[in-house]
Amino acid sequence: MAANPTAIAKPARARTARRPEDKAKPEKPSRRFGRHAATLGYGIAALAVIIGWLGRHERHILAESGLGYWLGITGASMMGLLLLYPIRKHVRMLHRFGSTKSWFQIHIFLGVLGPILILYHSNFALGSINSRVALFSTLLVAISGLAGRYLYAQVHQGLSGSRANLQQLIERARLTADQKQHTSAFVPDLLERMSRIDRKVLEPPHSLIASALLPLHLAVKTRWARFWLSRYARSQLRIQAKDNARIAAERVRLERVLCRFIGEHLRRVRRVATFGFYERMFSSWHLFHLPFFYILVVATLVHILAVHMY
Repeated sequence: MAANPTAIAKPARARTARRPEDKAKPEKPSRRFGRHAATLGYGIAALAVIIGWLGRHERHILAESGLGYWLGITGASMMGLLLLYPIRKHVRMLHRFGSTKSWFQIHIFLGVLGPILILYHSNFALGSINSRVALFSTLLVAISGLAGRYLYAQVHQGLSGSRANLQQLIERARLTADQKQHTSAFVPDLLERMSRIDRKVLEPPHSLIASALLPLHLAVKTRWARFWLSRYARSQLRIQAKDNARIAAERVRLERVLCRFIGEHLRRVRRVATFGFYERMFSSWHLFHLPFFYILVVATLVHILAVHMY
């Protein structure tokens, strides 16, 4: 089926004629720096743990005195300061001291650095029973915190603290009339194929195991669908290019626009499908993370008392 010649004059409209909230905005340098800084920070933390583990036999750090003692005090203090973040939510006076995003970033920083210092305090050795309980409680809180950080980013708009809205996500995933018009002009049945995939992606899981594997399942399914839909769109454009000189002249650009459109749409549909899952997981995570922290507080206090009394 030949494309409408007038529709091909401005093929980029399929990409630019969107709802106002869908227009891509250039990423702020501060946000880009923050994302890279977080990745670098986690990399440095992982490297510090690896170096500490490999060199544990060469160091002569004693947990009871000297550097080892103060590493433990500093690490435990950092873990105690983690309480300020949940307290800040309930104390209005603290709202004046920085944004939620800043408090959250400090919370994450302390939750990563504190356990590392405690690992160096123990010289990566288990020690006595109360030392083991305190160490494992610290690591459990740290791992739980990292999991919560990931879920928080999925439910909120990045790490800005602004909670995402399911209805907004659905609106952004819907195709505009202009997108439908231009897509149908170049590849008539592409929208029908995309709709079939959308229905499969948005179908809720039927079992607990399927729910747990949902993010991975959708990541694979939508990327596979993107590959086949993009391949199909390219093949249809090549067929039309044989009979239409204007399509032939613009074919490479049209392929790029359509493939970008397919990928962006599937990404948004995947976001809608996984939003409910991450929201439930984040709510359930709260039920575990705080008790883990209380266990850490008790274990740390017992450990400190045992060290100083006996």
